[in-house]
Amino acid sequence: MIHNIARATEMKIAIMGIRGIPASYGGFETLAEELAPRLVAKGHDVTVYGRSNIIRYKGSHYKGVRLKILPTISQKYLDTVVHTFLSILDSFFEYYDIILMCNAANSIYSFIPRITGKKVIVNVDGIERKRKKWSWIGKLWYLFGEIFSVIFPDAIVSDAKVIQDYYKERYKVDSASIPYGACCQKVQSVDVLNKYKIVPKEYFLYVSRLEPENNAQLVINAFEQVETDKKLVIVGGAPYAEHYISLLKRTKDPRIIFTGFVFGKGYREFQSHAYSYIHATEVGGTHPALVEAMGFGNCVIVNGTPENIEALGDAGIIYRTNDADDLRKKMEFVIQNPQVIQEFGRKAQMKTAIENSWDRIADEYEKLFIRLKKTP
Repeated sequence: MIHNIARATEMKIAIMGIRGIPASYGGFETLAEELAPRLVAKGHDVTVYGRSNIIRYKGSHYKGVRLKILPTISQKYLDTVVHTFLSILDSFFEYYDIILMCNAANSIYSFIPRITGKKVIVNVDGIERKRKKWSWIGKLWYLFGEIFSVIFPDAIVSDAKVIQDYYKERYKVDSASIPYGACCQKVQSVDVLNKYKIVPKEYFLYVSRLEPENNAQLVINAFEQVETDKKLVIVGGAPYAEHYISLLKRTKDPRIIFTGFVFGKGYREFQSHAYSYIHATEVGGTHPALVEAMGFGNCVIVNGTPENIEALGDAGIIYRTNDADDLRKKMEFVIQNPQVIQEFGRKAQMKTAIENSWDRIADEYEKLFIRLKKTP
């Protein structure tokens, strides 16, 4: 039914505040890559703004989505806000019905498109000011971003009910909650595993930006105490975090393998053949890698934050928040009880199939866009 409505109310939509597509970094980029082509398939005209320091794709369109690549300043505190400001200026001369702006840090700009009658939605993500990587200036900016998010845009959306409740309790505003998606089909190939001399089902997998609040150091500390021949594969990196990453790599444990960023087929291979997946983040909404790990049918072991517990439900194993010793015990448990691997893997895959289909999520965003467009 929604597809017929969409064709009758074709919209021009812009997505900004991200690094761009094709995705080569994180959750917002994957959201755009999955969402935008589906909206195009429904009959909408979609533009995604990208950063010239990230996007190397030379075409003007990607999977039917128009790309606008603009410059930025490659500096930790300026990269996002400078590029989004330029995107907003560019949008002033374009006709869009809807602008989906990602990241609460960009909310300060959301009143500008409204001057020309555009509807603006901000996906606020998690509570970014709690991230350890930010100085007091960055945390203050994100605090203002939260405040601006409930004042300037037409609507806000989060990917976790925990974050929706936070905005309701703290700022007394209603918002939409649309979960993050997963489109996870296992692969049989093992090319990337062979590259690192890794055997299928003989490794724990950790995927994340390597930043302090994602607790890679805690995972390393816990794994170093586990007596096993299995390996720990750490997939990820982070711009502007070279010092922290160098500290992680000081481990003397030869079982720990750092791969840097891995995308596409290689990423799917790592997820398809893991023995168990470890998710240790403590800040943010729903983390894409967690939902994807569940979608691949992995037995996941998660840090016991409200957001992680919400995403996992009863489809995996939870360790006490930021407790390395309890994480060690959970890893030892799944090693000693291999039958739980398949049991939790099946439950996780079923949960994501029901709740995290990208098609369903695209429908929910489309319904939100249509509702806003019709609002005076």
